[in-house]
Amino acid sequence: MFNCEQLRTLIIRPALKDLLLHTEDAEELMIFTCANESLGGTYLKQVKGPALGIYQMEPETYNDLWQNHIKKKTSILLILLHAFNIINMPEEDRLIYDLRYATAMTRIYYSRIPTPLPKAIDLDGLWNYYKTYYNTSLGKADYHQALENYQRFIKS
Repeated sequence: MFNCEQLRTLIIRPALKDLLLHTEDAEELMIFTCANESLGGTYLKQVKGPALGIYQMEPETYNDLWQNHIKKKTSILLILLHAFNIINMPEEDRLIYDLRYATAMTRIYYSRIPTPLPKAIDLDGLWNYYKTYYNTSLGKADYHQALENYQRFIKS
């Protein structure tokens, strides 16, 4: 498990600021997502599945994000070029070893959702947003376990 405060200050916050998508609410949603998807960075690849990186983004989701969103948004492409040194869609495995990039992809994924982000202090809101839009009804995330994972992670 990563040290949550270092992940927040050295990876998440700078990546979100580079994307011009930083808010405290977005930052906390990224922490919540990491805490639940990879147990705070414990898993960089899903044990029995295809998901990759600290946010456990599935390759199909990653490819869709690029093909149907990023490639159509010149502003995002320009930011990725300048802030992340990305010209074309990187291989999926970059989600494993590049924490800033994985953070950017996950934040871009969330940015497509028209529903406003929950407040950083609203744990139920974070859970509902994460479960509805990221983990989805098909995912195995459980409310009580998710809150426990999040609390354990933010104390690390």
